[in-house]
Amino acid sequence: MTEFAELTSPQVAELLTGPRTPVLLLPVGAVEPHGPHAPLGTDRLISAGMCARAAERLAADATLRALVLPPIEYGVTEFGAGFPGAVSIRPDTLAALVVDLCRSLTAQGLDRIVVVNNHFEPAHVTALREATTTAGVAYLDLVRRRNAERLTDEFRTGSCHAGRYETSLVLADRPDLVDTATMRTLPEVTVDLPAEMAAGHRTFTAMGMDRAYCGAPAAATPSEGAATFDTLTDILVELIREVGHR
Repeated sequence: MTEFAELTSPQVAELLTGPRTPVLLLPVGAVEPHGPHAPLGTDRLISAGMCARAAERLAADATLRALVLPPIEYGVTEFGAGFPGAVSIRPDTLAALVVDLCRSLTAQGLDRIVVVNNHFEPAHVTALREATTTAGVAYLDLVRRRNAERLTDEFRTGSCHAGRYETSLVLADRPDLVDTATMRTLPEVTVDLPAEMAAGHRTFTAMGMDRAYCGAPAAATPSEGAATFDTLTDILVELIREVGHR
């Protein structure tokens, strides 16, 4: 069993006295448009997929036990404003939620927590960095160079919102949620997201993403998604071991 919320209260108590150190994983995503082909919940799906794989990989570990917390489904998604389905919360709302959740757990002695996020809107990332620092828990920061350089070429270019990178990951986990007929018709759209943000653009439309995607979704494959999940899981497991053995 790797889902924290599927445990009974006595089983949680046993975590604190057992031979394996519990590390709790908190997946974070957003509800925002991912082109005309991929689901609104793409970011949460990727975060949850990473956490599930990491917990399974550590299932037989003699010293650590990774458990996945219920995900935070909503995030700061102002860039998607104007597209149907975008649901945004304020940065301070997100930060307060993360701090409250983590403090509730740490007060019980469950103080080894890793927040896993795959939504990279700057205000969202800033809120998570500040919240995890305040709560004294770990944050898996995939946009940091040491992590980003291990991921795909498209991810590193920054032109990767609902493109080949993210669409491949969804195809690997939930292919039924991808409109593959539409996906195959989509032309590559090159947008340097970090540069556009630095220039002060604050919506997908202003960045030239009139269909809420950039990158090359038509090139996405389940095999690439599976390989990328392997790499993401490697990165996460390394941080879990660091947190669990501190």
